Amino acid sequence: MSVVIGIDGGGSTVRAAVVDETLAVLGQAQGGAANPNVAGRDTAAQTIQTAVRTALASAGLAAEQISAVGIGVAGADMAHSEAWLREVVAEVLPDARIVPSSDHEIALTGAHGERRGILVLAGTGSLACGANAAGDYVKVGGWGYLLGDEGSGYWLGSMALRAVARAADGRDLATGLTAALLERLALPDARAIIGWLYGTPRTADVAALAGVVLEQAAAGDRAAKAIVETGARELALAARTVRLRLGMEALPVAFAGGLLAESNLLSRRLCDLLGLAGLPSPRYPPVIGAAILALRQTTGW
Repeated sequence: MSVVIGIDGGGSTVRAAVVDETLAVLGQAQGGAANPNVAGRDTAAQTIQTAVRTALASAGLAAEQISAVGIGVAGADMAHSEAWLREVVAEVLPDARIVPSSDHEIALTGAHGERRGILVLAGTGSLACGANAAGDYVKVGGWGYLLGDEGSGYWLGSMALRAVARAADGRDLATGLTAALLERLALPDARAIIGWLYGTPRTADVAALAGVVLEQAAAGDRAAKAIVETGARELALAARTVRLRLGMEALPVAFAGGLLAESNLLSRRLCDLLGLAGLPSPRYPPVIGAAILALRQTTGW
């Protein structure tokens, strides 16, 4: 029976799982940030390799017993980082077949239990991706916070800050977001947002404000509700665009990312727009998706 390893490298955590053909987890481990754009390539490589070695030890297996490795790392898409991904894995598992991928492809594969379907992801950033029965793969969005990421945590937070600025100027109506955000950020007035926002990199901090937006929208605030509605429509548009580009095949839809992991105004509205009866839960986590991709290459799983 083939034994493979799945690796899911995120911006804050890397996970490695040793898996057999039944998807039983024989050993696993996790470590710190593995996004090379955040941690640096050398540090990210060491973090990934340590997680793999620890997972092997947990399973009681030697490197030569692993037939293949599937890997997807945030910030290191196979399209531009394949050589680096292969190099990182080969250092620890020189005899294993390496199956480089992307963090969104392993998330899609894990969510559906196979490399087929559509995934809508909304966390700090956002994107939609999908694969059809013919094996075609499409990604829509994922441009980053400066170019898009509509419906993401950063986008919701940024739109809320803009709504506060417009209300402070009198360019728009007053909004409950003003008091809520100033309290969250411990700022005295709307103008103080300028120094807070531009004084230091704030990507994660702005994304964290998405919770305030959802709370105010649920409470009925007009501006917050409009932001959430637009975000949901943008995410639905991304999903529909994936389906269109894949030939309109009837594909199941799954959600991923912190904003869509639980029931809230955004996730429920997205379900409505996509005609889903309820919030779709992923079948497996991304690390198992990476292992499935490895099994596909070695056993035709």
